[in-house]
Amino acid sequence: MLEYSAFIDGAFVKGEGRAFNVENPSDESIVDEVASVSVAQVDKAIGAARRAFDDGRWSGLTMKQRGEVMRRYAEALRKRADRLKELAINEAGCPVSSTVMGAQVHAPLRMTDEIIDMFLALPEIQENPLPLHERVNPYFTVQSLKRWTPLGVVSAISAYNVPFYNAFWKVVPALMAGDSVILRPNPLTPISALIFAEAAAEAGIPDGVLNVVLEGGLDGGQLMTTDERVDLVSFTGSCTVGVKVAQQAAPTLKRLVLELGGKSAQIYLPDAVDRAASAAYSVCTSHAGQGCVLGTRVFVPEESKAQVLEAMAAQLAGVKIGVASDPATQLGPVISAGQRDRCEHFTRAAVEAGGRVVTGGRRPAEFDKGFFYEPTVLDLPDNSNPAAQEEIFGPVVGVIGYRDLDHAVEMANDSKFGLSGWVHGVDKVASLGVGMRIRSGAVNINGAVMSSFASGGGIKMSGLGRERGTEGLREFQMLTTLNIGG
Repeated sequence: MLEYSAFIDGAFVKGEGRAFNVENPSDESIVDEVASVSVAQVDKAIGAARRAFDDGRWSGLTMKQRGEVMRRYAEALRKRADRLKELAINEAGCPVSSTVMGAQVHAPLRMTDEIIDMFLALPEIQENPLPLHERVNPYFTVQSLKRWTPLGVVSAISAYNVPFYNAFWKVVPALMAGDSVILRPNPLTPISALIFAEAAAEAGIPDGVLNVVLEGGLDGGQLMTTDERVDLVSFTGSCTVGVKVAQQAAPTLKRLVLELGGKSAQIYLPDAVDRAASAAYSVCTSHAGQGCVLGTRVFVPEESKAQVLEAMAAQLAGVKIGVASDPATQLGPVISAGQRDRCEHFTRAAVEAGGRVVTGGRRPAEFDKGFFYEPTVLDLPDNSNPAAQEEIFGPVVGVIGYRDLDHAVEMANDSKFGLSGWVHGVDKVASLGVGMRIRSGAVNINGAVMSSFASGGGIKMSGLGRERGTEGLREFQMLTTLNIGG
């Protein structure tokens, strides 16, 4: 059993609740046993965060002073890179050789200093652009300013697929902004969250400013979204849970940042249809398709669809399925038996609604342990198919034919989601034109970035607010308008 399962008010403590197991999705072995925190312990963590914010031990420092401590924090996190990699393999089932390992470990460790630098460059006071006749009148002159200050107490509730990265973009910006934080990781991948606490203790972040609670149930998380002492809830996860978080936060009108699901479209223009063959391989081998921004709906010209499906199947035929610790593995497991069942359910539903399994569509026979699902390509007759409308979050891609680009854009936007979108074309002007018509929080046209400087976020059922970029940093600050007359 883990030595401790919480970091509350500067102390590492064992949970008082019922123990739960963390499984290795590659072989179903027990990574560790965790003593869940109790609701009383979560209540204590919220209280510690509230006191730490209100007395100014952290929020009262200047941005430069916080930055000096956060530099030490960044170094303390980097010292734990090997442990993070080990947990990404064992907890999350991310293949050691996967490009997604960069997001699991290397990107966030690089981004810590970038966040510090971005905050230090942001003005804490900005002028409102009042016209001259409003600034000067016969009775007084006035100056109008925007003032950015720490917001308060942040409940950070993160997802399982890229656990450290997801939590990172809640914890580090909130701390640098001057907020106090309670972090609750997903119970499927909770252990890496303790690294934030270990680094905080080493770097000298004041007691109570960062609290981490590992919970197997739901009650503590619900307290984090309802308690009036909390000012902001930042949640990454499913749409279903995101709606519940919003409902729970509504009575106290908390600020919300919700990074939820997606069913992102990839539109291949006729001049780039030869590139479409790689779409299924790219999605399926990106952490077994467990990424909310992945382009799992692939739109190609109707006359090219058969050719694309054949090429996709050929590319996936040699994919090496295996345990995440094997350097040869290209496709690892999904996170749980329930998630594997979800892949099976939507594959069946796709066929029942007129679709066809081109390749994959089942559990690989060679594994009697582990939550594996074959890389799957579905030939979908239209965009109304369940496999085109619902997020599956596994190695499953649906291919749909379009009559013309207007039809492709119409189908891309015919979704309850709006997190990301992809356009591929040789003609850059035409590609941009298509991309400008996609309604989504991010659109990638012949390329994409994972950057501290470019924000992302969803519309519709994909969420509220932004993460990363200037917009994401400002989510953790309070804006006050100061009108000063004389």
